[in-house]
Amino acid sequence: QVQLVESGGDLVHPGGSLNLSCAASGFTHGTIFRSYPMTWVRQAPGRDFEWVGSIGRTGATVEFARSVEGRFTISRDNTNNMLYLQMNNLKSEDTARYYCIKGWIMSDYAGRQFGQGTQVTVSS
Repeated sequence: QVQLVESGGDLVHPGGSLNLSCAASGFTHGTIFRSYPMTWVRQAPGRDFEWVGSIGRTGATVEFARSVEGRFTISRDNTNNMLYLQMNNLKSEDTARYYCIKGWIMSDYAGRQFGQGTQVTVSS
């Protein structure tokens, strides 16, 4: 079973930057990390999951939510099964727990299994 472990979250001031990581493991039966698009989602306290952005299998295609476009970038290292989310010019509204998931999934997260995520808190 594929395991996704997020890390890199922290408390940061508005305008600051963070780089989140997602380590993928457990690919079996001929499946490999680079076979899958990947997606970052987030959940703020008391709110639904929100799509942040997705990246294609090779990294050539990326798409972001309007709320983070121009501030966040996604990259991947298919050799080491790693996914990254570089977040710049962070705002208080970016405060949330961030998760990576397999696939290009922009909505309908109900019932989906998530890892432990990583907490990002933007506060002065």
